Amino acid sequence: MIKCTTLCYIERDGKYLMLHRVKKENDINHDKWIGIGGHCEDGESPEDCIIRETLEETGYTLENLSFRGIVTFIYGKDITEYMMLFTSDKIIGEEKICDEGDLVWVDKKDILSLNLWPGDRIFLKLLDERKEFFSLKLVYDTDDNLVSAVLDGKNM
Repeated sequence: MIKCTTLCYIERDGKYLMLHRVKKENDINHDKWIGIGGHCEDGESPEDCIIRETLEETGYTLENLSFRGIVTFIYGKDITEYMMLFTSDKIIGEEKICDEGDLVWVDKKDILSLNLWPGDRIFLKLLDERKEFFSLKLVYDTDDNLVSAVLDGKNM
């Protein structure tokens, strides 16, 4: 199965808007902290998707959107997900309650202390340290263990 998803880290005053996934039943991300995003729908570009998902989940409209990288997730032998990774430092609108979890503005220096997926730690560091576009491949086994990471075609 091949999936296309998006994820955005919205930055304001040295903080990222994080979603603590605690509200949905049977959520693969349960109790994890992630950015804002979701699955692409038919006919959507990655930009269409992240703009829609951000509005639905947060009430914010993204402005000054930057396409930062592609993250390829491999889960076991039968799932490949291509996640388009964005950042934004300008939003308009008023924050609303999210039905998937709790929205929290977290100091960027504190992000890595949260309950994150191992691969998220890698691309969050890349977002902080690199300005150029990157391609990151993350391979997980069926027990959710990260077994390999490849950055721009080179093993990490």
